[in-house]
Amino acid sequence: MILNSPMIALNMKAYRESSGENGLRLAKICEEVFEESGVCMVICPQQTDLSLICREVNMPCFSQHVDPIDAGSQTGWVSAGAIKDSGADGSLINHSEHKIRISEINILIDKLRSFGLCSLVCTNNEAVSKAVAELKPDAIAIEPPLLIGSGISVSTAEPEIISNTVDAVRRIDKGIKVLCGAGISNGKDVKSSIELGADGVLLASGIVKAKDPKEVLLDLISGI
Repeated sequence: MILNSPMIALNMKAYRESSGENGLRLAKICEEVFEESGVCMVICPQQTDLSLICREVNMPCFSQHVDPIDAGSQTGWVSAGAIKDSGADGSLINHSEHKIRISEINILIDKLRSFGLCSLVCTNNEAVSKAVAELKPDAIAIEPPLLIGSGISVSTAEPEIISNTVDAVRRIDKGIKVLCGAGISNGKDVKSSIELGADGVLLASGIVKAKDPKEVLLDLISGI
């Protein structure tokens, strides 16, 4: 498995700042920091840029979404096999902006694993995290929806969500990585998250929309 602790995962979402040439430029910045720091990093480009970025950068890349389908007559859907063919190493599943049913999460974890791909499942509370942990994903990212994009770090506003989720998941399977997200924006937030037991962080706009993404990435890594 390519996911090591501590780690930083960047969801590039669908911002203009992370589309097309902008997305490739941001991915190159992430690659530079990844190679210079040695810290485990994963980037999740937009679906339309995934193959290009996987070819152009030498670091772990995940899809932002995958569907519970097989190859065939599936217009507009994305299969685990297609994610593999793009050169990606895994996929986000169940992000709060693209939620799916628990039964689909179960199917997708198995489909990704059958192609040798990692699964990073997003959850919104401790109860959902426990249910997902029973499905044995490679990683879980706990993100309280109200704090996403708020600039208020979950490690500051609701630290007990992180510590309780880490404890609950590890009682089920100690091998599952637990990340936290929502409002993470600086090295202090990362340090607090790791002190609460998390293996790393999942973030987005704090880097994507930054005037100097490399400076922000280096600050984040300073908390590790």
